[in-house]
Amino acid sequence: MKNSGILNGKILLITGGTGSFGNAVAKRFLDTDIQEIRILSRDEKKQEDMRKLYRSKKLRFYIGDVRDYNSIEGAFIGVDYVFHAAALKQVPSCEFYPIEAVKTNILGSDNVITACIKNKVKKAVFLSTDKAAYPINAMGMTKAVMEKNVIARSRQLLEKDTVLCLTRYGNVMGSRGSVIPLFLEQISSNTPITITNPDMTRFMMTLDNAVDLVLYAFENGEQGDTFVQKAPAASIDTLASAILKMKKYKKDPVYIGTRHGEKLYEVLLTKEEMAKAIDLFDFYKIPADNRNLNYEQYIEQGDQAVEAFESYHSHNTERLDVDEMIELLQKIELFR
Repeated sequence: MKNSGILNGKILLITGGTGSFGNAVAKRFLDTDIQEIRILSRDEKKQEDMRKLYRSKKLRFYIGDVRDYNSIEGAFIGVDYVFHAAALKQVPSCEFYPIEAVKTNILGSDNVITACIKNKVKKAVFLSTDKAAYPINAMGMTKAVMEKNVIARSRQLLEKDTVLCLTRYGNVMGSRGSVIPLFLEQISSNTPITITNPDMTRFMMTLDNAVDLVLYAFENGEQGDTFVQKAPAASIDTLASAILKMKKYKKDPVYIGTRHGEKLYEVLLTKEEMAKAIDLFDFYKIPADNRNLNYEQYIEQGDQAVEAFESYHSHNTERLDVDEMIELLQKIELFR
């Protein structure tokens, strides 16, 4: 039996656990000596799919909605650790229904914090997105408030209370919301793939990268910390060219223009965060801002160092070419 380290004999709960991330964690840990993985979600069909796929006694399912505290509290009883992945993630959906994004991404995550603290969970890692840095869309804005609230509530906790920390990552290739499944669907339908702006860049991460980041935060995170994994980026044109080359598909793409709420490039760390980020080789750690409401710390003590930094974004990180993009795509399940 594999050694799961800090998870040996422990109970892990994943909110939104029927999604891509929850499945990746299940595959990584069900064959270890973890005691139990609890999947909390509101989709009974996806839970049934997972139940049939894994057929593991270590996997337990709880139906509940993070928006409704009473529906989730019982799932946290006896839990050691929590990965909070439940969210509304589709940019256009959140643009048209921003209050729904508020209910899930902000109020829902706050319910998870409360359930963790009340049930004495040891540590909870909250998953965020590059869209939360300098946000321009409702999805990013609600995730940004989630981050602020996690940090704010972490300030109120005592030494033996639940440790709350965050991860922020970019595009997870092949996951829900990724453009890659859309491209593959269009190719299988023998229609041209649709490209918004070919010059757009996005960070490129595999699901394994996303799990690695959360596990790194889980093992190293202190109260209020945010962790970011350094990642390469590619333009949408490069991504599309790589997929067309892999599939030997000859139809020319159709350019449709930028969608509602999309950025030209995504920011993983703002320049304000870069000014205090700790470089950990493959990761950045941003310690929590633990100032309080003694206003002189905001008004009289400025930070000149911020001006010397540039944000870390998908235009200035390592850029993949078509062949490098193909090599990365071959690592994800859709292309195996």
